[in-house]
Amino acid sequence: MRALKPGLRRDPAPSRWGYRYQRLMLTPLFRRMIKVGLPVGVVVFALGFWVIHENNRAIIAEKYAQVVDSIQQRPEFMVQMMAVDGADDALARQVREVLPIEFPISSFDLDLEEMRETVEALNAVAETALRVRPGGILQVDIVQRIPVAVWRQSEGLRLIDVDGQIVGPLYFRADRADLPLIAGDGAREQLAEGLQLYRAAGPLAPRMRAVMRMGERRWDIVLDRDQRILLPTDDPVRAFERVVALSQAQDMLERDVAIVDMRNPDRPTVRLNEPAVTEMRRINMTDGE
Repeated sequence: MRALKPGLRRDPAPSRWGYRYQRLMLTPLFRRMIKVGLPVGVVVFALGFWVIHENNRAIIAEKYAQVVDSIQQRPEFMVQMMAVDGADDALARQVREVLPIEFPISSFDLDLEEMRETVEALNAVAETALRVRPGGILQVDIVQRIPVAVWRQSEGLRLIDVDGQIVGPLYFRADRADLPLIAGDGAREQLAEGLQLYRAAGPLAPRMRAVMRMGERRWDIVLDRDQRILLPTDDPVRAFERVVALSQAQDMLERDVAIVDMRNPDRPTVRLNEPAVTEMRRINMTDGE
């Protein structure tokens, strides 16, 4: 240290840089940077320098995977079985087939959204919800489509629900003789009207074999004994109700009638079977003699 000249007093004021440092130290933000930011920066720099080596990164990844696995494999997170509710036995078997899960399995390994989409892809499923219940149970709640009719198409018979959605195949008509049969192009899209015709059958219901969509614009009623009722495009239910009333009043359909044509509501016509036509001709010829 340079000695002061005799008679000179030391100036107690700080130097310019010392003054600036003291002013900065009075700033809370600067003090935090010095006390916290600087040590943290040194630690981060050291970690970054250590992590840039591939072997060190591999060690970190391995340790992280071990920690995650140890947590996910804890007993409270393990799923032991599956419960399917809301489905009949056949559909429940299908659900288990499309979700081939090997238990026990960690709940973290289950993609519930993907599983839901897989189950809802089944024809007989309207919607489903999946969740993991306490006790390690994978709960699958099913809203099953209920068939209301049998649809005949070129590929065979199909069960359909009230919305016209296919529920599943039907191999023998006799297996679901309790359901009405619809057929023809566009019949599935007009299912509601087809079911109305079945409900309007009244006493003819036991004799009904099918309602057929003709040309995607109108219906035919097919009865036993090869009888057929041709309905108009507009208001077919009302036209069919007229035929049912005539049949009750005059036993029209109990006779040798082949076709009742209601396509012109103002002029319904009846076509007899060939034997009946021949017999009428014979009677007319006899009367003429």
